[in-house]
Amino acid sequence: MLRSFPIQPDGSLGAASSVIQYEGALAHPRQEGPHAHMIVPDPNGQRVLAVDLGLDRIMAYHLDAASGELIPNDPAITYQSPQAGAGPRQIAFAPDGRHAFVLNELDSTLTVCAYDPERGVLRPLETLTTIPGDFTGENACAHIAVAPSGRFVYASNRGHDSIAIFALDASTGRLTVVGHESTGGQTPRAFAIEHTGNWLLAANQHSDSIVSFRVDASSGLLARSGEESQIPAPVCVVFADTPTRAL
Repeated sequence: MLRSFPIQPDGSLGAASSVIQYEGALAHPRQEGPHAHMIVPDPNGQRVLAVDLGLDRIMAYHLDAASGELIPNDPAITYQSPQAGAGPRQIAFAPDGRHAFVLNELDSTLTVCAYDPERGVLRPLETLTTIPGDFTGENACAHIAVAPSGRFVYASNRGHDSIAIFALDASTGRLTVVGHESTGGQTPRAFAIEHTGNWLLAANQHSDSIVSFRVDASSGLLARSGEESQIPAPVCVVFADTPTRAL
């Protein structure tokens, strides 16, 4: 279910401006019904995109700035997973605003898309795995982020317990696998890249830790800094000077 709320002058929330309930189910056990997982503005602020893991879809809406109402885009479905049962969880945009990366939780993949800002439509270009070819265990992707430099894309793996690192070709939006770095804990539910791009903090939900990594600006590779914080079941990390990301 999606809801939008107006913010009152005193900072409180008013009654919901929109309440949207999807319907449907797919074959995967985790897709027994709709599962809205993230809603985020597009780069030009004309639309918001709602990622639904349960339906293998991303929906697009116009946001009425006066009322806060979500109005379906035309077309309403901006993206349909090219592979059934992928389970899209999060989306991140490239700095050019014309390419986007859809992280799929259920099949551990990342789909590169071209984005048409005039129509609000995502067109899949390629899909890459987020885990090494020799890994045979269970895995579920969790979080995705583009480096402030725009040169690299990072995605977290729960099961392989790693951050997958991809180099981004700014001219095409295509990705190349750089490598994988262990998060030094279990189940990296989320991570955050500090605004200079020099540091990445990984939140390991099931080992109660946040582990710090230095980011190599040239290669995009990560290296443990030696700093680690013990925090019960961390599921999100946000730097104060960066926008909040959805879980």
